[in-house]
Amino acid sequence: MSDPRESWREEKRSAWLYRVVAQCEHGTTRESLFNELAQSADDQAAIWLATITQHGGPPPQTYRPDLRTRIVAWLTRTFTPRAMRGVLAAMKVRGMALYTQTPPRTTPTHIDDIGKRHQNGVSGNALRAGVFGVNDGLVSNAALIYGIAGASQEPTIIVLTGVAGLLAGAFSMASGEYVSVRAQREMFEYQIGLERDELDKYPQEEAAELALIYAAKGMPMDEARRVAEKLMADPERALDTLTREELGLNPNELGSPWVAAISSFSAFTTGAALPLLPFLFGYSHALAASIALTALGLFAVGASMSLFTGRHAVLSGLRMLGIGGAAGLATWFIGAWLGVTLA
Repeated sequence: MSDPRESWREEKRSAWLYRVVAQCEHGTTRESLFNELAQSADDQAAIWLATITQHGGPPPQTYRPDLRTRIVAWLTRTFTPRAMRGVLAAMKVRGMALYTQTPPRTTPTHIDDIGKRHQNGVSGNALRAGVFGVNDGLVSNAALIYGIAGASQEPTIIVLTGVAGLLAGAFSMASGEYVSVRAQREMFEYQIGLERDELDKYPQEEAAELALIYAAKGMPMDEARRVAEKLMADPERALDTLTREELGLNPNELGSPWVAAISSFSAFTTGAALPLLPFLFGYSHALAASIALTALGLFAVGASMSLFTGRHAVLSGLRMLGIGGAAGLATWFIGAWLGVTLA
């Protein structure tokens, strides 16, 4: 169970930010939605206030937004609520899903369809991250190796540089991904926990908020209320829907930080190893073999990206080959110039 005082502050903060968003949406249909959500948050804060007084505690002082909340409000006014939707969702401002979806529907939504649009794409995102991880490792380590090869033809130096670049990049990517996913997971868990407490404390008010959001998407108000009330009959389903529709969060994206880190490390290492392999095996024409392997890898990565862009695979492959090739050629010339200058 949440601390009633903290829950009171959360609701008052949400109400304050709702009104900031409503001001930004002045003259649009969303203005009234966020003003109503602000009033609903004030009503829920009153419920927590009653809980505090029932337990004999002193009532909290008049709410004053803290520095973090004021900064978020300033950023929202400056860059629009759409640009700040992720931060606002983390601050427990509901309805941010309105800024990430297609225009509102005007036909009734069947209750079984609620949330289905969020349930796909997780595996696709993982595949996309893997392809881009391979690409990062391939381009960055190839450029590093060819820069050193331009400055020095000593195989030992090239191998040491390539291995160092591979390990440094892979550990950097893995640690960054771990921190990112862990922070996202902690934020999701905190927000979902708050939503669970509120669903237990005042389900009818939560249903009313959800109905407002559905109505803002174009659903008739009577239909929106019916759908919201029916969802509230199943607590787990209600929590899942509230998390998606009110907070704009996807519970299916609570990924493991360790899995993300290991996947990122593996993808980067796979790409970074390609230009390095011929030097590791000591081929007499290691540089030429490395260039050929890198070119093949760049084309394959570019062709794979067409799965996400919808463009022709061959054209995507050639474009990636051109971009990566230009990077490698540029670093080779820079390395050759430095090698002559510093010799």
